[in-house]
Amino acid sequence: MKARKWMVLLLGMVTAQVMAEPIQVVTEESQFITLRNGRIGGAATEVVELTLNRAGQTDYKINLYPWARAYDIATNQPNVLIYLVARTPEREALFKWVGRVAAAQYYFYKLRARTDINPQNLDDARQYSIGVMRNDFRHHYLLHHDFSRLVLSAGIEENFQKLLNEKVQLIPMTDSSVAHECARQQFDCTKLERIEALGFMEAELYMAYSVSTDDAVVEKTRTAFKQLEQEGTVSRALLTLQNKP
Repeated sequence: MKARKWMVLLLGMVTAQVMAEPIQVVTEESQFITLRNGRIGGAATEVVELTLNRAGQTDYKINLYPWARAYDIATNQPNVLIYLVARTPEREALFKWVGRVAAAQYYFYKLRARTDINPQNLDDARQYSIGVMRNDFRHHYLLHHDFSRLVLSAGIEENFQKLLNEKVQLIPMTDSSVAHECARQQFDCTKLERIEALGFMEAELYMAYSVSTDDAVVEKTRTAFKQLEQEGTVSRALLTLQNKP
């Protein structure tokens, strides 16, 4: 009996030690994640912070990077949490998935003045240069669908600027991301046009750990996230993550 008690105590000490390991949290500024007065916030960040605090993981730091850099860190270093990352079959083994925070619908946009750009379907769209972020869901999706004229950027702001400067002809973005970038870059959104004929791409956006992160950390974080889901905390945050300008 004493041996069993010691075993339980030892396991508890090991778990506490694992959870004490500092976590590097990486993300990119977007309509979901904001930077105001030097503080990283937004509804998605709130969900992440509440989850980590509930899990007892208080030793963490959130860092903003261009998406390509954040993705590179999360796929190559231990003890990294990335958000928001699209969950796809190709990425399934690259991360340890914690929980779904939001869903996104991406539409193709062009400059309204470019009346010469008028694709009627995805086959038509392949002839145009398309701006995407390296290792973003849209990059992988379009590669999978045999798009070859992809122009890569490190992050959202750079990619958006390429459209405005006519260095690319199309970019896939959510409606709310377009509105966010127009406001951030002081650009008149009425000068952009969403191409309805091409439909949309849809992705489920998660928080996820790097694959080399300890399983005890991952499981404790998953449990915390599920508790917040059941309490309605996540769904309340999701109300501000809808794809609306």
